[in-house]
Amino acid sequence: MNAVGLTIDAARAAVAAQTTTATALAEQHYTRIAKIDGPLSDGTPGDAINSFLALTRDRAFAQAERIDQMAARGESLPPLAGVPIAIKDVLAMRGAPATAGSLILKGYRPPYDATAVSRLEAAGAVLVGKLNCDEFAMGSSNENSAYGPVRNPRALDHVPGGSSGGSAAAVAAHFAVASLGTDTGGSIRQPAAFCGVVGLLPTYGRVSRYGLIAFASSLDRVGPFTRTVRDAATVLEVLAGPDPLDATSADRPADSYVAALDQPVAGLRVGVPAEYFEEGLDPEIRAAIERTIDQLRHAGCTIVPISLPHTRYAIPTYYVIATAEASSNLSRFDGVRFGHRSADSTTLSDMFRHSREEGFGPEVKRRILLGTYALSAGYYDAYYAKAQQVRTLLTRDFLAAFRACDVIVSPMTPTPPFRLGEKVDDPISMYLADVYSVAASLAGICGISVPCGQTATGLPIGVQLMAPHFGEATLLRAAQAVELAQAVPNS
Repeated sequence: MNAVGLTIDAARAAVAAQTTTATALAEQHYTRIAKIDGPLSDGTPGDAINSFLALTRDRAFAQAERIDQMAARGESLPPLAGVPIAIKDVLAMRGAPATAGSLILKGYRPPYDATAVSRLEAAGAVLVGKLNCDEFAMGSSNENSAYGPVRNPRALDHVPGGSSGGSAAAVAAHFAVASLGTDTGGSIRQPAAFCGVVGLLPTYGRVSRYGLIAFASSLDRVGPFTRTVRDAATVLEVLAGPDPLDATSADRPADSYVAALDQPVAGLRVGVPAEYFEEGLDPEIRAAIERTIDQLRHAGCTIVPISLPHTRYAIPTYYVIATAEASSNLSRFDGVRFGHRSADSTTLSDMFRHSREEGFGPEVKRRILLGTYALSAGYYDAYYAKAQQVRTLLTRDFLAAFRACDVIVSPMTPTPPFRLGEKVDDPISMYLADVYSVAASLAGICGISVPCGQTATGLPIGVQLMAPHFGEATLLRAAQAVELAQAVPNS
């Protein structure tokens, strides 16, 4: 059986029917990784797509054997039984490297699993390895990794997006049926759009952050990459729910996201924000999003013009709050307890300084400096406190809009995937790649990127859908309508 391109349902059904085995599925995916991603040895990055930083064969095959034994005994299989899934390298996975794409954590192997990781495995998933990412999830192109850039499987000379570029590329290249990424300001949704896959941003608090190496604690979220909306709903149903190990997780159980997909979308009110269609939007992306809006109208949705008036402040607000929180979170990486410690030190202060200088990359240093400045005496009120006030205004914009609509549709990115190296020397241009994603991050609402076409040169285009806090069931229902419309000729 050819495992390439299987959905979660198809993979699980094949294992349950014993037309294949979980072990065979894992073997086929590892063979494909070795052939296309590039050889890996002791953490050495591959020389092709470079999406994996480490493979976890022993753990994967042990789990696959357990699933095969259950199938052989005729037992009821869990929802992700035998499904190969890969994990972004900012999430702890017991005994496996957790570098966060940084030299400062090279060699660190956590002794525990992140809650999201343990829930996947408890649901039967076969965890195949750890995925490349921008260092500490800081970036929009996956060119900031200390272990080399990830390449876009749809166009190898283009970026896959970031920071979860390895997670998006692994699913797009069929190295895994699904993957986990994290999204702080667009790091699931933007690479999903660039690689032509589905990327889901759950509501803040919907999925536990325990075991996540933090970038910005009030913004970081864990979510899945998949090839279909139904697969995203399946994974979310496994991940969602309260976690006593994470004080920020919401005290409410998961909804029945897969069952919600069977409900019709006719009658849904779809908001279209004027501010997301202004100057700077690529014409081909604009056309694809407008076509998607027409498809939703034909599906019975009511299209509602809305306004999100504080949108223009989202980027500066995000880059004050996120960098301030990064400055605080990354202070723990000092060469004392774990990770890199400089050998070129004679005093404690030298060890701190040299370890950080050697371990952190340029983008991480830039954001630490920005955040430290924003939090410093005399500037806190002018920058960080003011940014938090604007964050409240952005949140109120969404709350007001959702009184008039059920979901919001917008472009996901202002441009198609750009070429490797094109923006590395222009951080402002790189930051603006997240212009349509950071507002939802600041507001804590849920969102999703769904493929909705491609450019004349074959580069993927994604559409963004957003829904209110804990509105994932409605969000996924609308996203599936978009997905189904792409399969209808001339829709």
